Amino acid sequence: MEFFLPIAEVYVSLPLIFTLSLVVGILSGLFGVGGGFLMTPFLIFLGIPPAYAVPNEANNILGTSISGSTTHYLKGTLDYKMGLMIVAGGTIGTILGILTFTYFQDIGKINIVISLSYMYILAIIGTMMLVQGVSEIDRARKKIVLKQKLHSHYWIHGLPFRMRFKKSRLYESIFTPIIIGLLVGFIAAIMGIGGAFILVPAMIYIIGMPTKLIPGTSLFVTIFISAIVTILHAFNYGSIDLILVTVLILGSILGVQIGQKIGEKVDSSQFKTILALLLLLVGIAIAYDSFFTEETVKMTVDSGSKNFGPIAEFVKKLSDEVPVLYGLASITLALVLGVGAAIVRRSLSNLRKKLKEKSKA
Repeated sequence: MEFFLPIAEVYVSLPLIFTLSLVVGILSGLFGVGGGFLMTPFLIFLGIPPAYAVPNEANNILGTSISGSTTHYLKGTLDYKMGLMIVAGGTIGTILGILTFTYFQDIGKINIVISLSYMYILAIIGTMMLVQGVSEIDRARKKIVLKQKLHSHYWIHGLPFRMRFKKSRLYESIFTPIIIGLLVGFIAAIMGIGGAFILVPAMIYIIGMPTKLIPGTSLFVTIFISAIVTILHAFNYGSIDLILVTVLILGSILGVQIGQKIGEKVDSSQFKTILALLLLLVGIAIAYDSFFTEETVKMTVDSGSKNFGPIAEFVKKLSDEVPVLYGLASITLALVLGVGAAIVRRSLSNLRKKLKEKSKA
């Protein structure tokens, strides 16, 4: 059964999108990586124009990041000060990314820019993960243990204006997290991803943060960057579709919870090679779609054949008549679903503990 998206103006299968979002969420929870670089290409393959797939997936990432960050807040594993420095750079990078997005959209090249960005990013990440995964399997087979240097010094560590970060027990230049945030924000604005694949390694090897603080701080940063991307896209282009976003967020949040539970019982490093191959296959599919397939007519419809249901009609009317309120509604939706999921998970966890204590008593 296909449903008409009133903003993107395409017919899609919402159950299929929910299933894909659920699967990507499981992978995200299992491997500790953002799912934006997988879900956005999937949306494009389903016929949603890239200019709409990017902002809607950014809104989805906002919801899942709020959920994960709230969980880490309750655990106390989050460095706000470091996070805010990264957000400062991320804000600048996001604005620059939106300006770049606008430029390519105005000249009619944004779809190919997004496709090429994903093709190169997935090829690079997939190759790096594949090499690392194969190396880990080989070392495990040969029982080789490597002692790696945790923190190397680069030119960025010599920058001025040092600040003390008590939570992370670091004394670094404020430009280190700001520059990293700028890069993440720029990429997020164009590609609709959280940027965790850049942010997490940078926090480990460049900033040198304690491992236990990295997931929560990364999610905290992603909240702000994704929110800025969502707001700018919603206000500038009216490209956020609340129906699509709701399905994406529900699938992702549920999938992340399942993936994290699986990750507690299974060594996810064993599956790293499989994920790497999946990324490479998606990158190849995007390349084939961009360069070798003939131009096809997308599933867009003209004004005479639009089949608005009551929900779709309400969403379209709200977007056209009160765009500011509509943009805020997309942020509120992500906030409510994200925090709600974290609270439910916390409550279920506490309930399980009480039941175990009672059974032991």
